[in-house]
Amino acid sequence: MKKNAIVGQSGGPTAVINASLYGVVYEALNREDVCGTIYGMINGIEGLLKGTVMDMKPLELSGELELIRTTPGAYLGSCRYRLPDDLEDEVYTRIFERFQEYNIGFFFYIGGNDSMDTVSKLSAYADKISSDIRFIGIPKTIDNDLVLTDHTPGFGSAAKYVASTVREIALDASVYDNKTSVTIVEIMGRHAGWLTAASALARKFEGDNPVLIYLPETAFDPDRFIESVKTSLESVPNLVVCISEGIHDGNGMFVCELDKAIGTDSFGHKMLTGSGKYLENLVKEKLGVKVRSVELNVSQRCSSAMLSGTDLKESVAAGAYGVKRALEGESTKMVAFTRLPDAPYRINYELKDVHQICNQEKTVPLEWITKEGSDVSQEFIDYALPLIQGSVKVPEENGLPKFAYRKKR
Repeated sequence: MKKNAIVGQSGGPTAVINASLYGVVYEALNREDVCGTIYGMINGIEGLLKGTVMDMKPLELSGELELIRTTPGAYLGSCRYRLPDDLEDEVYTRIFERFQEYNIGFFFYIGGNDSMDTVSKLSAYADKISSDIRFIGIPKTIDNDLVLTDHTPGFGSAAKYVASTVREIALDASVYDNKTSVTIVEIMGRHAGWLTAASALARKFEGDNPVLIYLPETAFDPDRFIESVKTSLESVPNLVVCISEGIHDGNGMFVCELDKAIGTDSFGHKMLTGSGKYLENLVKEKLGVKVRSVELNVSQRCSSAMLSGTDLKESVAAGAYGVKRALEGESTKMVAFTRLPDAPYRINYELKDVHQICNQEKTVPLEWITKEGSDVSQEFIDYALPLIQGSVKVPEENGLPKFAYRKKR
C-alpha cells in the first residue's frame, strides 16, 4: 500500500517559501507510482494537531499550483510552535496518531532553524518508536543563518529587496545635498547580519551610500558610532547608515534595550525593535543634524516585487530534491546547498544531518567585516551578488499580478 506525504510551512514567510512548497508538491504529484496523496498542513504542526489539512492535488488540476510558485506569504499558513524537549510528552503521541490517521510515510517541513528543530525532534521520536516515516527539512530563512549550507532560500530575494530599497533611500536623501542629514536604516537580523550586509550591494561607486554598515557579529560602541558619523558627514553630507536590529554592546545588551524594555516570542527570543530610533535620537542629541530612522519591517522578508530569479529557481529545486531523496529512503536530513568553486556561480544540492543543523547559527565571518566594524569586505559582495541575480515573470491577469490567495479554512 502506498504511503502519503504531508508538507507544512513554519516561521516567518519569505518571498520564495511558496516556491519550495511548489517544488515539494509538484515532485510528489509526479511520483504517484510510490507516493499517494500529498497533504498540506494548515498552519504547520499546529494545524496537523488539529487535523486541519488539505489535499494538494486539486491545486494542480485548477492551475493554482503554478500560481503558488510566485505568490508571496505562506500559502498554507504558518506557526511558531516549539515541540517539547521531552520525547515522553503526550504531544508526540498525538502527532503520530495523526500520521497514522492520514497514512503518512513522508513528512516535509519548510522553515528555518526552529523548524529544523521540529524535524529533528520528530525524527528522534520516530526512531524511539521504530516508525518508518521519513522526515526531511526544506530550508527557508531570510536570515541566512542555517549551518552546513552555503545559503538559504529566501535570503537572495530579501537581499535584493534590501539593496534596492536602500539605493532608493540613498537617492531620496541626496536630493537636498546642500543640507546635512543622516538616515538610519534598521534591517532584520538578531544575531546574524547577513541581510544588513546586503545593503552594501546598493553602492554604485567607492564612498557611495550606505557609508556605514553595522552587524551584530561585532560589538557596537555608541561613542565610536557618533565619531564615525561625524567624520563621514565631512565627505558625504547626506549620510545613510544601515544597522542590524540586533546590534549590541558586546556584553549581551542590545542597543534597542537601552531605549525601552522588550518582550520575547514563544521561542524565548527577544523581540527586537527600536535600535534605529534609539540611534536617531542619539545622533540628534550629539550632533544636532537632521536625522531620521527607517525600519524596513516585514516587507523585506516577503515582498515578491523583487524576486531573485536565482532564489526562485533554487527554492523550487530544494523542495523537489527533498522529495526525491525521501522517496529513495533518506530521512532525518535537511536539503543543503554547496557552492562549486569554479566560475560562473553554480551549486549542488545535497542532504545534511538535521540534528547537526538545528539550534546552531551561522554568522557572517569576521574576516568579511572591516576591523572598524562599520563595513563589509569585497569577499561578502562576491558571495552575495550571484544570489540576487535574475528577474522573474509573475503571472498576470488584466495587467495585474495574479496570485494564489489562501482561502479561509
